[in-house]
Amino acid sequence: MAAEPKTQKTTASVKEFLSLVERADRRADAEAVCTLMQEITGAEPAMWGSSIVGFGQYTYKYASGRTGDWPAAAFSPRKQALTVYLPEGFDDNQERLSRLGKHSTGKGCLYIKRLSDVDTGVLRELVDEGFQEFNGKTITP
Repeated sequence: MAAEPKTQKTTASVKEFLSLVERADRRADAEAVCTLMQEITGAEPAMWGSSIVGFGQYTYKYASGRTGDWPAAAFSPRKQALTVYLPEGFDDNQERLSRLGKHSTGKGCLYIKRLSDVDTGVLRELVDEGFQEFNGKTITP
């Protein structure tokens, strides 16, 4: 029997989770990103695992037959940076990233130290495109 993915959707309160973010500036940025993502996606935020706030969801299915669910757009107010998760990654978004402002990326992760460092209009474009591409779909990586 295959192991279940560690990060799954829960019934925990997003509002309560965000209220517990220690740094006031990080908490304010997280609340603003939560509002921004909810406006863009039209989806209610939900907790995924203990520290990820997700919107919508998609199913991934590997050739092995293993499947799992993941949010179509998500973020987490980590200690080092506000982390935005977009399943399509950023390879095809270099032009937008050049307009975004101060940030760094990892595979499928966008790291932002302060929301005021980035152009939220460009962030909205990135979130909207990724959400539209993945939400409600089954993806075969």
